[in-house]
Amino acid sequence: MTKKEIASYIDHTLLAPQATVKQIILLCKEAIRYGFASVCVNPSYVSVAYTELAESNVKVCTVVGFPLGATTSVDKASEAVNAIKNGADEIDMVINIGAAADGRFSEVSRDIAYVVEASKKAGKELNKNIIVKVILETCLLDDNTIQDCCLCAKKAGADYVKTSTGFATPKSLDGSLLPNGANVHHVELMRAVVGDEMGVKASGGIRTVQAAVNMLKAGANRIGTSSGVAIVDGWDESADVKPKYKVLI
Repeated sequence: MTKKEIASYIDHTLLAPQATVKQIILLCKEAIRYGFASVCVNPSYVSVAYTELAESNVKVCTVVGFPLGATTSVDKASEAVNAIKNGADEIDMVINIGAAADGRFSEVSRDIAYVVEASKKAGKELNKNIIVKVILETCLLDDNTIQDCCLCAKKAGADYVKTSTGFATPKSLDGSLLPNGANVHHVELMRAVVGDEMGVKASGGIRTVQAAVNMLKAGANRIGTSSGVAIVDGWDESADVKPKYKVLI
């Protein structure tokens, strides 16, 4: 697998609250140089990214209901539509995590569907195919709940399920922090549920070549990371890495 090929799987990400315009512009220039699938930025920077990427094949990705997922479906849909009008091609929405933890999966499904339908409609009006990814925040959910949430996303017509925001802070009983990003087990579990019909995006804590390889082998076909440049620069083209699934755009 070449450096160019691995780059095409990566959403080059900068979601830090203190991110500056200068940093977003650099992010976009790196994305063009390396050929990343998209840049993933906060909604306030969508128009900046759109302008910087206008002459390239790199997509503009943004987040909705981020990072808690606790806003209403109406608010999430409005946020998504506004972002699309500003130039977004891909929407990464956070589910209602509390509803999922409660087992209120009809509510989870409706929430996702609301955003998917609004996003697809807004895209159609602009003659664009909008990709919607559904962030589950897997570190806060058990396996059965993750499976049910994947089914909700599938039922709602989403394009991808995604592991994490990278901003969750799960804690053990003694108050110590637990891992909050993607792991192989969750990616394998999500892929087993959605099959070949949807994409799986692994994100959160993927900072090394080996971590990226592990996620691709587990079934991910998109990787969200702020370490895309380091991963591509360190990529060994002679290594026998064959992702199970092609990137979906």
